[in-house]
Amino acid sequence: MKRIDFHKLFKQIGPVVLPVIHVKNIVQVINNIDKIVGEGAPGCFLINHDFGIDDFLPIIKKVRIKFPYLWLSVNFLAETGKVAFPILSDLSSQGCFIDGYWGDDACIDENGVNIEAKIISKIRNDTGWKGLYFGGTAFKKQRIIPQEKYGDAAKYATQFMDVVTTSGVATGIKADISKIKTFRSCIGDSVLAIASGITVDNAKMYSIADCFMVATGINYENDFYEIDHKKLSKLLLVCRQIGIGE
Repeated sequence: MKRIDFHKLFKQIGPVVLPVIHVKNIVQVINNIDKIVGEGAPGCFLINHDFGIDDFLPIIKKVRIKFPYLWLSVNFLAETGKVAFPILSDLSSQGCFIDGYWGDDACIDENGVNIEAKIISKIRNDTGWKGLYFGGTAFKKQRIIPQEKYGDAAKYATQFMDVVTTSGVATGIKADISKIKTFRSCIGDSVLAIASGITVDNAKMYSIADCFMVATGINYENDFYEIDHKKLSKLLLVCRQIGIGE
């Protein structure tokens, strides 16, 4: 996917802010989505840190019914597209289309072999699922890729996903700016997302990214589950300012 198409899709000039909700239950998710919609964010991610996929799916379906027009994406924790894409296709066949999938590990081989990434890509194509694929590359808690290979990993990633997605070393930890600059220079006009450590205070440092997937930076202090709508509002404002060149 090209940057221009991504920004037009979300009608955002600056970095697109997509809040991440760590799911507890349907009431908690709805309350957080109400904040997201109320502050004008264009969509969100749901992730199942506390339970398995079987318990997650009914919540996803209820959210889609409650918010039929919301841009809605999911992360099945610790699962690659091998597992995710058939599930997403099955949901679509039930009338529950999910707009995006974020996989922590897109199985990118910085040396160019990419056997697993090719298998995942074939499964995605075979299922016919049409959403956006955010693929973790040199991503937190996955296989460590040497820093000198970041550029190679990023370049290869563009062949297998819509949004090249990277992070700092852990949840809530910002990415080294040199890493983000390397990714940006190596992926050209492909889409780049950052999925850890973004806050109101540092967002402008990462303005070369196209998307901020953010939880810790907009949640209440020491709260893994609840979005602080004031923090979200401030981050959205900063990203609008980036978009108009301030």
